[in-house]
Amino acid sequence: MTTLSYLIYVPLQILAIPGAIVGLLLTAYKQILVSRRLGISQTAIEIINGRWTMHVFGLRQDDATAALMSVLPNTSKLGLWLVLWPLWVQARVAGQSLLYPRIPNVGDESFADLVAARTTHFDAIIARAIEEVDQFVLMGAGYDTRAYGDLKHSGVTFFEVDQAVVQDHKRMTIDAAGIYCEQVNFVAVDFSVDNLFNKLTEAGFDASRKTLFLWEGVSLYLSAEQVASTLAMVKQQAAPASAIVVDLYAERIINTLGKAKANQKVLEMTDETLEFGLPFAHDWQAVLSKFIATQSLQQGETHFLGANNKAGPYAVVVEMIC
Repeated sequence: MTTLSYLIYVPLQILAIPGAIVGLLLTAYKQILVSRRLGISQTAIEIINGRWTMHVFGLRQDDATAALMSVLPNTSKLGLWLVLWPLWVQARVAGQSLLYPRIPNVGDESFADLVAARTTHFDAIIARAIEEVDQFVLMGAGYDTRAYGDLKHSGVTFFEVDQAVVQDHKRMTIDAAGIYCEQVNFVAVDFSVDNLFNKLTEAGFDASRKTLFLWEGVSLYLSAEQVASTLAMVKQQAAPASAIVVDLYAERIINTLGKAKANQKVLEMTDETLEFGLPFAHDWQAVLSKFIATQSLQQGETHFLGANNKAGPYAVVVEMIC
């Protein structure tokens, strides 16, 4: 069926090119320009777009994301379908998604696989660690819907942390989508002024209880000093044996994406810059271990992405234990 799927896919993809161009423009307009008008990071939309794609291709069940995507004004399901439908047809014929989105073999992840691979690794770590904690803090939560899926039955207390403008918009769209959110404590934080743990405590966070912190898709937009200070704050304030799960990126990826003029313009539209990365070109395991030790944390479950590349991995999803 794989050969048949390609025989069907190729002519469909050629026929779909005009529609795909329209879809790309429509999606980009909403993701970049509408997000800018709303004062919301366009990268948050990029991630939920990727997770919705995983959902419709059958790679990850996420009904909450599907519901939220139906009401978000700064993305376009129509635009995405115009781009993706030939791939969806191929996946249906082949019985699996072969090109995009996909869950590649460990070490073979391309940068195009970032959202799917990263999400899969985060999910696996969270599914294990959630059994051992009392609280789950999503730092820079954006449009993450984990607290509205199967995890809502885990018995932990949820805290979603983000800027007020992001949370206000998310709560409005969650309500419009009919998603139950009473189990979630929303913590609005101005990271340039507020103390994170003071705000969490005001929302009912208990620093004596073992906690899992999720810090996904944030570190690359911060300076080295901001990354280190955030990790130090978690280490100092969280209960012993708490953990923070984070994705860190290779310097070469930060430099490559940061220098690309088209990418620079997109980031500038929502006041974002790419800054923090680690030198993963050589001895990346040692580089990561040294970085974690420098933060006085212990290394837990670790997944490098693209480790089979001659230039080394482009990212890592890692659990750091207090």
